[in-house]
Amino acid sequence: MTAPESRLPGPDRSPGFLLWRVTLAWQRAMRAALAPHDLTHVQFVLLTTTWWLTRSGEAPTQRQLAEQAGTDTMMTSQVVRKLAERGLLERADDPADARAKRLRITAPGLELVAKALKDVEAADASFFDGVGSEFTDSLAKLSP
Repeated sequence: MTAPESRLPGPDRSPGFLLWRVTLAWQRAMRAALAPHDLTHVQFVLLTTTWWLTRSGEAPTQRQLAEQAGTDTMMTSQVVRKLAERGLLERADDPADARAKRLRITAPGLELVAKALKDVEAADASFFDGVGSEFTDSLAKLSP
Protein backbone atom coordinates (compact mmCIF):
# COMPACT_ATOMS: atom_id res chain seq x y z
CA MET A 1 0.00 0.00 0.00
CA THR A 2 1.37 3.39 -1.03
CA ALA A 3 1.27 6.19 1.53
CA PRO A 4 -0.17 9.49 0.30
CA GLU A 5 2.28 12.29 -0.40
CA SER A 6 1.70 16.00 0.00
CA ARG A 7 3.79 18.97 -0.95
CA LEU A 8 2.50 20.64 2.24
CA PRO A 9 3.72 19.96 5.79
CA GLY A 10 0.15 19.77 7.14
CA PRO A 11 -3.43 21.05 6.87
CA ASP A 12 -2.53 24.35 8.54
CA ARG A 13 -0.62 25.24 5.35
CA SER A 14 -3.31 24.06 2.91
CA PRO A 15 -5.24 27.02 1.42
CA GLY A 16 -8.20 24.79 0.63
CA PHE A 17 -8.38 23.30 4.12
CA LEU A 18 -7.98 26.72 5.74
CA LEU A 19 -10.73 28.14 3.51
CA TRP A 20 -12.95 25.23 4.55
CA ARG A 21 -12.39 25.93 8.25
CA VAL A 22 -12.87 29.70 7.87
CA THR A 23 -16.02 29.17 5.80
CA LEU A 24 -17.57 26.94 8.47
CA ALA A 25 -16.78 29.46 11.21
CA TRP A 26 -18.13 32.35 9.11
CA GLN A 27 -21.32 30.42 8.32
CA ARG A 28 -21.88 29.90 12.05
CA ALA A 29 -21.51 33.67 12.57
CA MET A 30 -24.01 34.34 9.76
CA ARG A 31 -26.55 31.85 11.16
CA ALA A 32 -26.31 33.56 14.55
CA ALA A 33 -26.73 37.03 13.01
CA LEU A 34 -29.76 35.94 10.96
CA ALA A 35 -31.54 33.80 13.57
CA PRO A 36 -33.37 36.77 15.16
CA HIS A 37 -34.71 37.67 11.71
CA ASP A 38 -36.01 34.15 10.99
CA LEU A 39 -33.93 33.99 7.80
CA THR A 40 -31.57 31.36 6.49
CA HIS A 41 -28.39 32.62 4.92
CA VAL A 42 -29.54 31.79 1.39
CA GLN A 43 -32.86 33.56 2.03
CA PHE A 44 -30.96 36.63 3.22
CA VAL A 45 -28.63 36.54 0.20
CA LEU A 46 -31.48 36.25 -2.30
CA LEU A 47 -33.64 38.85 -0.60
CA THR A 48 -30.78 41.33 -0.27
CA THR A 49 -29.51 40.68 -3.78
CA THR A 50 -33.03 41.36 -5.10
CA TRP A 51 -32.92 44.69 -3.27
CA TRP A 52 -29.49 45.49 -4.72
CA LEU A 53 -30.63 44.64 -8.24
CA THR A 54 -33.86 46.66 -7.98
CA ARG A 55 -32.02 49.82 -6.92
CA SER A 56 -31.37 50.41 -10.63
CA GLY A 57 -35.14 50.69 -11.12
CA GLU A 58 -35.84 47.43 -12.96
CA ALA A 59 -37.28 44.32 -11.37
CA PRO A 60 -34.84 41.45 -11.95
CA THR A 61 -35.86 38.04 -13.21
CA GLN A 62 -35.27 34.96 -11.07
CA ARG A 63 -32.53 33.97 -13.51
CA GLN A 64 -30.78 37.33 -13.11
CA LEU A 65 -31.04 36.94 -9.35
CA ALA A 66 -29.52 33.45 -9.47
CA GLU A 67 -26.69 34.64 -11.72
CA GLN A 68 -25.87 37.60 -9.47
CA ALA A 69 -26.04 35.52 -6.28
CA GLY A 70 -24.21 32.55 -7.80
CA THR A 71 -27.00 30.16 -6.85
CA ASP A 72 -28.65 27.28 -8.67
CA THR A 73 -31.72 28.45 -10.63
CA MET A 74 -33.98 25.66 -9.31
CA MET A 75 -33.00 26.31 -5.70
CA THR A 76 -33.39 30.05 -6.28
CA SER A 77 -36.91 29.47 -7.53
CA GLN A 78 -37.80 27.42 -4.44
CA VAL A 79 -36.37 29.97 -2.01
CA VAL A 80 -37.98 32.89 -3.85
CA ARG A 81 -41.32 31.10 -3.67
CA LYS A 82 -40.94 30.76 0.12
CA LEU A 83 -39.96 34.42 0.45
CA ALA A 84 -43.05 35.35 -1.60
CA GLU A 85 -45.24 33.18 0.65
CA ARG A 86 -43.91 35.17 3.62
CA GLY A 87 -44.83 38.41 1.84
CA LEU A 88 -41.21 39.55 1.50
CA LEU A 89 -41.05 39.37 -2.31
CA GLU A 90 -43.57 39.54 -5.12
CA ARG A 91 -43.24 37.41 -8.22
CA ALA A 92 -44.90 38.58 -11.44
CA ASP A 93 -44.97 37.23 -14.97
CA ASP A 94 -42.52 38.97 -17.29
CA PRO A 95 -44.54 40.60 -20.08
CA ALA A 96 -41.70 39.94 -22.54
CA ASP A 97 -41.14 36.27 -21.62
CA ALA A 98 -43.96 34.04 -20.37
CA ARG A 99 -41.43 31.63 -18.82
CA ALA A 100 -39.72 34.31 -16.69
CA LYS A 101 -40.73 35.79 -13.35
CA ARG A 102 -39.88 39.35 -12.34
CA LEU A 103 -39.18 40.02 -8.68
CA ARG A 104 -40.01 42.98 -6.48
CA ILE A 105 -39.18 43.37 -2.83
CA THR A 106 -42.19 44.31 -0.70
CA ALA A 107 -42.30 46.90 2.09
CA PRO A 108 -42.03 44.17 4.77
CA GLY A 109 -39.15 42.63 2.79
CA LEU A 110 -37.38 45.98 2.61
CA GLU A 111 -37.85 46.49 6.34
CA LEU A 112 -36.42 43.04 7.04
CA VAL A 113 -33.43 43.65 4.76
CA ALA A 114 -32.71 46.93 6.57
CA LYS A 115 -32.64 45.18 9.96
CA ALA A 116 -30.87 41.98 8.89
CA LEU A 117 -28.27 43.80 6.79
CA LYS A 118 -27.13 45.79 9.83
CA ASP A 119 -26.64 42.59 11.81
CA VAL A 120 -24.92 40.74 8.97
CA GLU A 121 -22.56 43.63 8.25
CA ALA A 122 -21.76 43.90 11.98
CA ALA A 123 -21.07 40.15 12.12
CA ASP A 124 -18.86 40.42 9.03
CA ALA A 125 -16.96 43.35 10.53
CA SER A 126 -16.40 41.45 13.75
CA PHE A 127 -15.45 38.20 12.04
CA PHE A 128 -13.00 39.79 9.60
CA ASP A 129 -11.64 42.36 12.06
CA GLY A 130 -7.93 42.74 11.57
CA VAL A 131 -7.53 41.12 8.15
CA GLY A 132 -7.60 44.39 6.21
CA SER A 133 -9.04 45.45 2.87
CA GLU A 134 -6.39 43.44 1.01
CA PHE A 135 -8.24 40.32 2.11
CA THR A 136 -11.47 41.54 0.51
CA ASP A 137 -9.54 42.43 -2.65
CA SER A 138 -8.07 38.91 -2.71
CA LEU A 139 -11.52 37.34 -2.28
CA ALA A 140 -12.85 39.46 -5.15
CA LYS A 141 -10.09 38.03 -7.38
CA LEU A 142 -11.19 34.48 -6.49
CA SER A 143 -14.90 35.12 -7.03
CA PRO A 144 -16.27 33.67 -10.28
